[in-house]
Amino acid sequence: MARWEPDARGRLERAAMELYRERGYDQTTVAEIAARAGLTERTFFRHFADKREVLFWGAAALRQRIVHGIAQAPAEAAPLDVVVGALESTAPLFEERRAVARQRQALIAAHPELQEREVMKLTLLAAAAAEALRARGVAGPAAWLAAEAGMAVFKLAFEGWVGDAKGRGLPHHLRAARDDLEAVVGRRGPSGASRRGTKRGRG
Repeated sequence: MARWEPDARGRLERAAMELYRERGYDQTTVAEIAARAGLTERTFFRHFADKREVLFWGAAALRQRIVHGIAQAPAEAAPLDVVVGALESTAPLFEERRAVARQRQALIAAHPELQEREVMKLTLLAAAAAEALRARGVAGPAAWLAAEAGMAVFKLAFEGWVGDAKGRGLPHHLRAARDDLEAVVGRRGPSGASRRGTKRGRG
């Protein structure tokens, strides 16, 4: 086999997702993923620590985009606005992968070990966002609260985006989740939140 395998990571991801769909996550082995991709197990482990990481390898790019978005936000923007704006900037990473994202979410929902890894990913993203906010001069507690609230918005929005039969983009769901958060904390009245909910609809 050639020492250089073009798009090895992408081939391994596609093979893994096919096998998870056909056989189930628990029944699929690393050896089977590598064989389906036409690669070796050694190549698999050059790209992923284990078969679980096939579902999470994009976290580094996501973190980088969020940190960059926070750094580039207008100086006068409120911390939560900065975080949500940075999250909106991540939409291009997802928009062409909705089918994969839908399968990924179903796998995570069905496996506690994957749910734990997802929580860890969100925790690390929140920590990176908080650090980026502190670099902008946001005080520690405010930076932490804005980052954690932003990740809650992202989680809700992502779930809405994955399941959106109307095909609306991630920014739409981020803004909707942000509205819901503000309604919960009392910055917008229940009647206004209800009207927006009726108008935008998630389903």
